Amino acid sequence: MAIAGAVEEIQERIQKACARAGRKAEEVRLMGVSKFQDAPLIDQAWQAGIRLFGESRVQEAAGKFAGFKEAHPGTELHLIGSLQRNKAKIAAGLFDVIQSVDRDELIAELGNLTGDRKNPLMILLEYHTAEDSKSGYRDLDSLCRAAERALEFSGLSLGGLMTMAPFTEEEAPVRASFRALAAARNALAARFPAFNLACLSMGMSNDFEIAIEEGSTLVRIGTAIFGERAP
Repeated sequence: MAIAGAVEEIQERIQKACARAGRKAEEVRLMGVSKFQDAPLIDQAWQAGIRLFGESRVQEAAGKFAGFKEAHPGTELHLIGSLQRNKAKIAAGLFDVIQSVDRDELIAELGNLTGDRKNPLMILLEYHTAEDSKSGYRDLDSLCRAAERALEFSGLSLGGLMTMAPFTEEEAPVRASFRALAAARNALAARFPAFNLACLSMGMSNDFEIAIEEGSTLVRIGTAIFGERAP
């Protein structure tokens, strides 16, 4: 019941944030960040209405979701953690979306693995907008080169961008981080009309309302749903 209540509260906060921004609540997807959480808690989140889950470790996700997705129709699984090239084959077969694409070599690896797919694998490019984050593309030029690389592979579909804002109680740098991602998406969309860059994955438990006000279409919520987790 604690998880169900938490999900309901977050959905209400999403609705209020959307109202402040003049947006519709349907424009924002809620992800349950289930890394380090066991299957019974993930099932509770699913029963509470969560259909989108985020994991950061390929092997952990494979162990938890291989059977879960079959037993829970409509479940969508995203990789939000760093992906090593030697785990790319497993990841490409397990995840519906890989959000944490942060280097051209990974694009090539995933592209070479997905050429025979009936439906392309969606990827998001991770943009480095805050010094707290050590990964991600560092500027618009590198994002554009990455998008050009993605265009070379029929098995990949570039669906948007993701970022992590600085972890701080100061609103200004957080809002600036989200604005930078939105501006980068707009610039890429103008340059690459072949892609539908609809997804702006930004905002977590501590800052998702600001992210929504700045245009987020997907918020990644872990602690506010599942509580504090052990590392």
